Amino acid sequence: MELSDIRMRIDEIDAQLLDLFCARMGLAADVARAKAGTGKAVFDPAREREKLARIAEQAPEHLRPQAIALFSLLMSMNKAEQQRILAPARPERISELMRRALKPHDEPFPALATVACQGVEGAYSQIAATRLFRVPSITFFDTFEDVFRAVCEGRCAFGVVPIENSTAGSVNAVYDLLAAHSCYIVRSLRQKIDHSLLAKPGTRLEDIREVCSHEQALAQCAGYLARLGVQATPCKNTARAAELVAGSDRRDLAALSSRACAELYGLDIIEPDVQDSDNNYTRFVVISAEPAIWPGAQRTSLMLALSHEPGSLFRVLERFYALDINLVKLESRPIPGRDFEFMFYFDIDCPVGAEALGTLLDGLGDVCERFTYFGSYTEVL
Repeated sequence: MELSDIRMRIDEIDAQLLDLFCARMGLAADVARAKAGTGKAVFDPAREREKLARIAEQAPEHLRPQAIALFSLLMSMNKAEQQRILAPARPERISELMRRALKPHDEPFPALATVACQGVEGAYSQIAATRLFRVPSITFFDTFEDVFRAVCEGRCAFGVVPIENSTAGSVNAVYDLLAAHSCYIVRSLRQKIDHSLLAKPGTRLEDIREVCSHEQALAQCAGYLARLGVQATPCKNTARAAELVAGSDRRDLAALSSRACAELYGLDIIEPDVQDSDNNYTRFVVISAEPAIWPGAQRTSLMLALSHEPGSLFRVLERFYALDINLVKLESRPIPGRDFEFMFYFDIDCPVGAEALGTLLDGLGDVCERFTYFGSYTEVL
């Protein structure tokens, strides 16, 4: 056969496949109504195993993996359609929560706000807050927990906390607090982090025996500190470390802090930019006690807990693929007190108004044990 004839035959088969696909998806409504009448869940694992086993038996051996992948995807798309049909407009649906939280198209992100930050003046959270809000009224707290409490109790409208670093990874304590306090992310900022080694005026590099800073900063400068051969001592905050050095009589003590802290606390910059990677960025998020989505929001954050069985993560990822939704972050973390079981953090890149996003979020409960919606927002670069 000539190539043109082969392609013509492929087109004919594709047309038939499309008709059959549409017919198969059309039956999702009938399946959904039948399940609604009996109270059965959309996901029927026994039925899927039986179906895929039959496909594997019927397919030629050399095409068996492709056939299984194809029919797994077909079933995933069918389940997503069933979820859409079975989920009428209810206040508890995530898509309904998002619809109510969406701000008018002409409402800008607030320029003036009361903001909670962890640390003291000069902390990276404070620097991030001044980029996120034009004129923030900042109140400082000792811990991330205190920041969340201030927001939840209404003492501050927003909080700014670090959630992820390109070198040291996620700030798990912040994810835990997001879930525990039912707060929402309403904005994020990707900020370049440059750590400087600060000490009292007149201190020489060879005099330094101990360096203090936040544990994330110490991790981001671990190689540098190892070469210096100094003791690394964690403290609550990078700016608090600078404050500690400024108030100490010791000449062998230094801090890893921002350049701004040198002027704030009367310290010398012994060495600038000492982080191990020049590509050192931290993502800060703005948290709120209530969900709020400003126009242009493109990013959504979730946490899912999955059952401890083969294929549980695959079923979730299959749903993302079926709905053509892009993942920009996927990270696992052990569930405390449950051996070999994990929760997963997801960041999704999808416009808030997209129907696929609502379909995904309203149907996730069928493919995981539980999930938490952290919010939809714009990330500022």
